[in-house]
Amino acid sequence: MKIVILDGYTENPGDLSWAGFEALGKLTVHDRTPADKIVERIGDAEAVITNKTPITAETLAACPNIKYIGVLATGYNVVDSAAAKERGIPICNIPTYGTEAVAQFAIALLLEICHHIGAHSEAVRSGSWETSEDWCFWDYPLIELANKTIGIIGFGRIGQATGRIAKVLGMNVLAYDEHQSNEGQTIGQYVPLDELLAKSDVISLHCPLFPSTQGIINRESIAKMKDGVIIINTSRGPLIVEQDLADALNSGKVYAAAVDVVSKEPIESVNPLLKAKNCIITPHIAWAPKESRARLMDIAVNNLRAFIDGNPTNVVNR
Repeated sequence: MKIVILDGYTENPGDLSWAGFEALGKLTVHDRTPADKIVERIGDAEAVITNKTPITAETLAACPNIKYIGVLATGYNVVDSAAAKERGIPICNIPTYGTEAVAQFAIALLLEICHHIGAHSEAVRSGSWETSEDWCFWDYPLIELANKTIGIIGFGRIGQATGRIAKVLGMNVLAYDEHQSNEGQTIGQYVPLDELLAKSDVISLHCPLFPSTQGIINRESIAKMKDGVIIINTSRGPLIVEQDLADALNSGKVYAAAVDVVSKEPIESVNPLLKAKNCIITPHIAWAPKESRARLMDIAVNNLRAFIDGNPTNVVNR
């Protein structure tokens, strides 16, 4: 079997091995593939692995040998799933691999807002402590999280993992999700969305991007929040109307925000969050610790192996 990986660099910049795929066929790995090279690089490959390189209906028509498409991610919107289904091509994704990593990152963003550790470390190195008249100083308000309320929108695996960490920090956990679970009830209290917005000191987004959740953080929902709320997003950029959040940050309605995702990635210079007050932006790395990428790799290899054995798994376009 000929296997081509169109954009392998973000999954494996050199600290992992492609040996699992090499054992399954003749493998070609490209770090990145520009749009005008996609068809050429797929060629007569039977298995195509992509992360964010799009595979359109036109690409499928131009590459009739494709029998399998693997996505090195949970989201699979980069592939025309309907066109693949019409051609009998399964699309297999990675349903879960970075639960603990993303939850850890969400809390790390929150803790950075509370303590500004990086900024204070840089202040020390620049001489501010050495020249201070007092034995300590702080350049930003410092926030204790115990007894504050975190509202988690989307209480699946990652949302619940985030809730568990928040509870250890002494926080009260509210959750909003259309699908409630017994496990979730042991971690937080399910409430209607408006109640969560009104009662939360911190709001963390962990819901999928659906038409019903796109723009869930907007001018109207922000108006229902406490003054001085903190907003965290490690899920999907379009969950937030970015101009509305920027306006709320600049007015002080929202005290601070931290986002690992934005509406268009890589971020564009016109994104209003870049100039907003008290906004931390990281480059979509919550998922990326080596441990979680290794799990992703193992699942991706197992997905292809299962397809070769005639028992495809994690198929998203049945």
